[in-house]
Amino acid sequence: MSDRVEVSKTYKTYIDGTFPRTESGRYYKVYDGNGDILANACQCSRKDVRDAVLAARDAFDGWSNRSAYNRGQILYRIAEMLETRKAQFIEELETIGYKTSDARSEVEASIDRLIYYAGWSDKYQQVFGSINPVASSHFNFSLPEPTGVVTIWAPGEQPLLGLISVIAPVIVGGNSCVVLSSEKYPLSAISFAEVLHSSDVPAGVVNILTGFRKELLKHMTSHMDVNAFFVTDPDIDREQRKQMDEHGALNLKHIIRKSVDNWEDKESKSPYFITDFQEIKTTWHPVGF
Repeated sequence: MSDRVEVSKTYKTYIDGTFPRTESGRYYKVYDGNGDILANACQCSRKDVRDAVLAARDAFDGWSNRSAYNRGQILYRIAEMLETRKAQFIEELETIGYKTSDARSEVEASIDRLIYYAGWSDKYQQVFGSINPVASSHFNFSLPEPTGVVTIWAPGEQPLLGLISVIAPVIVGGNSCVVLSSEKYPLSAISFAEVLHSSDVPAGVVNILTGFRKELLKHMTSHMDVNAFFVTDPDIDREQRKQMDEHGALNLKHIIRKSVDNWEDKESKSPYFITDFQEIKTTWHPVGF
């Protein structure tokens, strides 16, 4: 009797709460820690970016209008779901060359990172908002509000912790996002999309693509319905920086660059990561009304 042939996993994209294949029909090879072919990942195109941005824009109003407390509850739920699948993610990281102890450390740090930002969900407004003194009979309040749709380059290394560390502060503040996963290690991102899908995150709030950064940079930074672009890799070259700035100027989108070498460092998490994607709205109200 022949040995059973295992069913290999098909890695797709994650757009609007579903798992479509790339519109382009193209794929690229992903390798394990020994240099052997591990899987095929979708090589996304401009059309995939457009579809993801449309889904993110449709989801933005509903997500941003939820209470901060509820968004924190949902991030906590993502952490719960990730905790139940911890063994799977440890094994996936081992496949790409992690030692078991390092893989466990990254998965546990990823869970803790979600809890960290869940805790800030209903507090950053108080810390970064203000009551302003004015020389008239008015109350004057300044409060942070979400920017809108954010496109993100997930870090090239630490593919799970880095991914979660850039998604969590963006969505906890009420934004929706389109994320391009690590080009070299994209599989953890798609597995994390399955965690999102089984949690309480509304469809379209987080959209995850795979593919080549060089090909998708222009589409992610020049799209006129994107409000901000976020990148943290320390090795962004001069030409890429130029493209980001030029394309961002087309509709005055924010280009947020933060250089992070190690996502397990204390400096890699901060409420300021949330406020990078907030606009300050000031309200005047007459005294006595």
